[in-house]
Amino acid sequence: MSRGIYLLSNEPRSGRTLVAVGLLEVLSTRVQRPALFRPVGPAGPDRDPLIAFSQGRYGLPFPDEALCGVTQRLALNLINSQDQREELHGLILGKFKQLESACDFILVVGTGYRIATPQLEFDFNADLANHLGLSMVPVVNGFGKTPELVVSAVQGLSETLKEKRGEVLAFIVNRVDPDRREEIEAGVRRALGGAPPLFLLPQHPLLERPTVRDIAQCLKAERISGEPEAFDGLVRQFKVAAMELPHFLDRLEEGGLVIVPGDRSDIILGTLAADQSPAFPRIAGLLLTGGLKPAPQILRLIDHPAMAHLPVMTVETDTFTTALEASRVEPGLVTDDRRKLAAAAGLVESFIDVPALLERLAVPRPARVTPLMFQHELLERARRELRHIVLPEGEEERILRAAEIVLLRKVCRLTLLGKVEAVQQKIAALGLTLEGVPIIDPAASDLRPEFAAAYFQARKHKGISREIANDTLADVSYFGTMMVHRGRVDGMVSGAVHTTAHTIRPALEFVKTRPGIRVVSGIFFMCLPDRVLIYGDCAVNPEPTAEELADIAVDSAMTASAFGIEPRVALLSYSTGESGRGPEVDKVREATRLARMLRPELKVEGPIQYDAAIDAEVARIKMPVSEVAGRATVFIFPDLNAGNSAYKAVQQATGALAIGPVLQGLNKPVNDLSRGATVADIVNTIAITAIQAQKS
Repeated sequence: MSRGIYLLSNEPRSGRTLVAVGLLEVLSTRVQRPALFRPVGPAGPDRDPLIAFSQGRYGLPFPDEALCGVTQRLALNLINSQDQREELHGLILGKFKQLESACDFILVVGTGYRIATPQLEFDFNADLANHLGLSMVPVVNGFGKTPELVVSAVQGLSETLKEKRGEVLAFIVNRVDPDRREEIEAGVRRALGGAPPLFLLPQHPLLERPTVRDIAQCLKAERISGEPEAFDGLVRQFKVAAMELPHFLDRLEEGGLVIVPGDRSDIILGTLAADQSPAFPRIAGLLLTGGLKPAPQILRLIDHPAMAHLPVMTVETDTFTTALEASRVEPGLVTDDRRKLAAAAGLVESFIDVPALLERLAVPRPARVTPLMFQHELLERARRELRHIVLPEGEEERILRAAEIVLLRKVCRLTLLGKVEAVQQKIAALGLTLEGVPIIDPAASDLRPEFAAAYFQARKHKGISREIANDTLADVSYFGTMMVHRGRVDGMVSGAVHTTAHTIRPALEFVKTRPGIRVVSGIFFMCLPDRVLIYGDCAVNPEPTAEELADIAVDSAMTASAFGIEPRVALLSYSTGESGRGPEVDKVREATRLARMLRPELKVEGPIQYDAAIDAEVARIKMPVSEVAGRATVFIFPDLNAGNSAYKAVQQATGALAIGPVLQGLNKPVNDLSRGATVADIVNTIAITAIQAQKS
């Protein structure tokens, strides 16, 4: 069998796309050269949405035509007779073999019941999987079905595929009622006799409902206002405004999309006012009908920055037609919506044993590590032993969006700090799902007296009074750090809106450094296209001494090992080996000697120039017998000026992903964010902090 999987289903709307998107997200981090293949593509000029998505997200180096067997028009012409169906299989097989020679793994997503009768199309997919030499993964729709119906569907499908002599790698039952999941699983396992493997994916609210963006795209709506991320909000119901304002306001519901003619100024103004009031639920958006736009005065209100979270759009169709069309929109999964991707990947990671499937197919682990692979590895490591992380900046949008993704991917447990009502309102305004996450206001918390007393004991020798200690612990950074120090949580991530000093000063005051470590330092994971390197110190120490530089080198090597990177440490200078002299070179030479004394088993080289440390050809000339030269993975810069400049230069010149700064040397993990951190940066830093907490 070739290294690949053929996803097929026995009925429409089984959720193959959900499974495909989740598998792609996981496979892209585990397979060197993955590809997606569709046996039948669109009939017209439109691109296949799954192919377009996979190319955009995973950078597949293939044109559309290489990832698609035949067009829908050709398939319709050939599928109905046996002779022509064989010709159709042959055409698709030829395209598949061309792609197979350039890939290590191919995920084939079968047709979606649009080219023939359901039975004929199922037979077509099953026969094609055999022709392609691929193991099949049938996806069964469990939505709204009793356990008996699900068991019957899987059993019938299993018997049919046995008759066709197809190799079934696993069964997936999708969209199962979470409350009956165990009952369904027990029944299906009895019916299958324990083989092949069975995976059940529960329904997920985020994947069962359309977003505002889905509706806008399907209805070809024109955007009037609302920031891009606002269109990712879920639409839980539709509210057609066909009554007077007071009665309409009484019927507003959380996540409702208000559909109203564009000239109904009263409803539009009332809805805008209700959206700003905590007395009313947060709506998903406004859809204006009839091709009518509000008066200029109302448009000025809509365009105000305070309304940026609310999507407002317009369509040409009348209200009745618009409501009917909107209600028919299905949730879009082939999208760059981070929330839906996280939800789909989280379901696959939690309920499908992808590593076991790949092992059954004898797919080797790739030698090179791409940025996407490394980020996935971070999340995977964090999930192995769940830790609890506090986020002091609970009122910041990026933090909240990252928190939702962390929960969807089941990376760790979280606590948010901030004024409780303000945080809850922000969550509601953004349409996020953060149920069960504790929110603590440091100023009003019952923990504040205990924390203030601990801070007083730790700092009274510095002249801190009990009153000052109590006032200090109202600060989110101090409160969050004390939660870490007192063992209430395992780590902290902050800095999206606070300075580095504000974030790490409390940790330096009472969390302190680990025994034997003199300095706290900051490293960056530099994710190049084919490997991950560590740069340090790029964030904390302006002019480290030789002793401090040795500590930074040893600590960075320990960090590398903790994250699966073999540490080969290069202490950098403008001179290599014995070729140069001077105070700066001598400092690096002494630091290298001390690092070797501290950790004799480590591979450490210095002083060494950057080119000799990273380039094997240069290393053969400048330092031919070194175990590190040309193969370094940990780069220690002589001072902060060099380190910070170097990481930013490499990042900008090569497009490398820089993850950090990651603080090391503390007794417990506290990490600082850049104030320009993206949601993805925050997710990565939370995962890193959780992994550090596993080791502390």
